Amino acid sequence: MLTGGPLDVLTGDYLAELTMLILARDRLKDPGAGYARTFLRQLEECLGLAHERGVRLVTNAGGLNPAGLADAVRALAERLGIPVRVAHVEGDDLTAAHPGSLAAHAYLGGFGIAECLTAGADVVVTGRVTDAALVTGPAAAHFGWSPTEYDRLAGAVVAGHVLECGAQATGGNYAFFQEVPDPRHPGFPLAELHEDGTAVITKHPGTGGLVDVGTVTAQLLYETGAARYAGPDVTARLDTVRLTQDGPDRVRVEGVRGEAPPPTLKVGRNRLGGFRNEVVFVLTGLDIEAKAELVTAQMTEALAKAAPRQTRWELARTDRPDAPTEETGSALLRLVVRDPDERKVGRALTGAAIELALAGYPGFHVLAPPGKGAPYGVFETAYVPQGDVEHTAVLPDGRRALVPPPPEATALADVPEPELPRPLPPGGPVRWAPLGRVAGARSGDKGGDANVGVWARTDDAWRWLAHELTVDRFRALLPETRDRDLPVTRHVLPNLRALNFVVTGLLGEGVAAQARFDPQAKALGEWLRSRHLDIPEALL
Repeated sequence: MLTGGPLDVLTGDYLAELTMLILARDRLKDPGAGYARTFLRQLEECLGLAHERGVRLVTNAGGLNPAGLADAVRALAERLGIPVRVAHVEGDDLTAAHPGSLAAHAYLGGFGIAECLTAGADVVVTGRVTDAALVTGPAAAHFGWSPTEYDRLAGAVVAGHVLECGAQATGGNYAFFQEVPDPRHPGFPLAELHEDGTAVITKHPGTGGLVDVGTVTAQLLYETGAARYAGPDVTARLDTVRLTQDGPDRVRVEGVRGEAPPPTLKVGRNRLGGFRNEVVFVLTGLDIEAKAELVTAQMTEALAKAAPRQTRWELARTDRPDAPTEETGSALLRLVVRDPDERKVGRALTGAAIELALAGYPGFHVLAPPGKGAPYGVFETAYVPQGDVEHTAVLPDGRRALVPPPPEATALADVPEPELPRPLPPGGPVRWAPLGRVAGARSGDKGGDANVGVWARTDDAWRWLAHELTVDRFRALLPETRDRDLPVTRHVLPNLRALNFVVTGLLGEGVAAQARFDPQAKALGEWLRSRHLDIPEALL
């Protein structure tokens, strides 16, 4: 990014929900840890180049210890002989107020970053801020936006959301990846921000990948929910976003409306949930169901004394009839156990599984011997009043500037259901085909919830999709979501020709708990695209 073309600010987003848990465990072993050490290694290679080119660096790599990372950056700069001014943002750490949590951190906004940049910082390190704050902060500092310029701030939030996952906006993980030039090495996206809040998403010339309305739409739908996208600085209205192709690898983002943020800040809490272990039995050849039934009965009996709190079986029919190789003739039966007591998922499982090796179904073997069991984390969400958090910018000269809460707040409310487009004329010929032939999808996680954004690429496809892909049809296509304890909510975004489905609770207690085969729902959208239904031939 530093050598490929001009930049004013280079951002780095290091903090997923799972990352916070990993950093919390690091800090338990070493109180001086808690930040992303990979950032320091990268910085050693490029700090001189950034300084030479006048590019400021803004990163949330501070994790649980932004002050510690800021000190480490200063030490690195001194060792390299590079005169840089370093600042950091703190106040997000609420762990002391949440007993039982390994880490509890509020999601701060961008005005602490703006304070640091306005005070002359070359490098700004933060802890837990929203991903988009890495962009709203520099934008507010550069243009001098006030906290009530909601439309401008919302435009920066949308740009930040597009940038936050790097190459996911330039063809990475893209539903139509076969249309992407050089998909092996997609370049990173950049945003040209304007004073009125509009932006152009692009990338450096000569880099791989693609920036078009489809790739930007996909990332806009990633890990979002309702049309009101709430943040600490502003609530952005995703239903107002307009995307237009502005030339090769250039997408203009405009029309974004903003509203006052909610009165509370989101808090992400990570705690130890207990211990888990698993074993995967390989079932080969004939009578797969009967073999699975036998080993399930044997293991259930063997585990009866230990009685782990949760036992889950899942049979993946990866086998094919008359298979040309042993691997393609085999199915996988996964057993996962969880319990607060490590002993109930350790020897109790490993002993039972291995002792069946000569006394089970024909062809008995496992993918790998089960281990001792490992701790797993649980991610939970809480909310605190904005004024209860001491959002603080620690400036390059050591002064501390308290960032006030937003002057206005508006409680979140659902957006009225928008008018749907006219349906396609009835009675035309249809063909049984995968949904993905006419629609793209991008899915992801927010704690224990999953979202699947689905978009059409033409107006006619949108007219069909908006009426065809109801909640009931979504549930029918993804049987895993039919459980009525898993609410499914559909949000309609006509400007993007998109539907966003949120499946509450699908991921259990979050990614670290590994409640399902795909614990972050990364491929849920691709599963949906593979499902067949009657599609008008005119669209195909």
